[in-house]
Amino acid sequence: MTSPAPVAIEGLSYAYGEGELRRPVLRDVTLQIGAGEIVLLTGPSGSGKTTLLTLVGALRAMQEGHCQVLGQQMLGATEDQRVLLRRRIGFIFQQHNLLGFLTARQNVAMSLELDPATTEAERLGRAGTLLDAVGLRARADALPSKLSGGQRQRVAVARALAGNPGLILADEPTAALDRVSGQEVVHLLRDLARSGGVPILLVTHDPRILDIADRIVEMEDGRITSGAMEDGRITSSAPVS
Repeated sequence: MTSPAPVAIEGLSYAYGEGELRRPVLRDVTLQIGAGEIVLLTGPSGSGKTTLLTLVGALRAMQEGHCQVLGQQMLGATEDQRVLLRRRIGFIFQQHNLLGFLTARQNVAMSLELDPATTEAERLGRAGTLLDAVGLRARADALPSKLSGGQRQRVAVARALAGNPGLILADEPTAALDRVSGQEVVHLLRDLARSGGVPILLVTHDPRILDIADRIVEMEDGRITSGAMEDGRITSSAPVS
């Protein structure tokens, strides 16, 4: 029996504002992401990429359509249900958002504090293991100010992985990095997706990282224009309302 896709979206629409100020941002979006699949979401600014990412990440409430993420139906989900789902998702942003007064190890360990079953020593040990996995064993006790941009983003990747997420969402994770650092970060994500079967949805304008993708999904004016997948087939265009 085939397992359901970690992300299954059908007919999703979303708008900001109400009444005369209502502005549609997403229009009848259909998209599936399989286990271990790396999907890059591209398109011009204002096309709806980040809004779609925040809906998949349970950071916004759904308005219309079907969106199931890691088995949770998002339409009609309560805030408590969305909070529980967010704990199962690893988030990586353009700005690493590390706390400057904590070491790399402490920044990663902090993401585990919501688990009451772990001790501080266990959290720090887990953080150290993850930093080793991203090549930062020697920098585990350094403050963010003592790390390069690429190293800080590697810490952010380790933090996103700390809770053994079932899905990773990344918003422009290489935008502030040079070519070498950017390639290091995305290849690290690729290796993690391959080894752990964790799907990744990554919003990017960066053409340097397109080679890591299993699929590139293009958006324009709130619609998917190419790269959607339905019933195992990659489609050339999404339904237009």
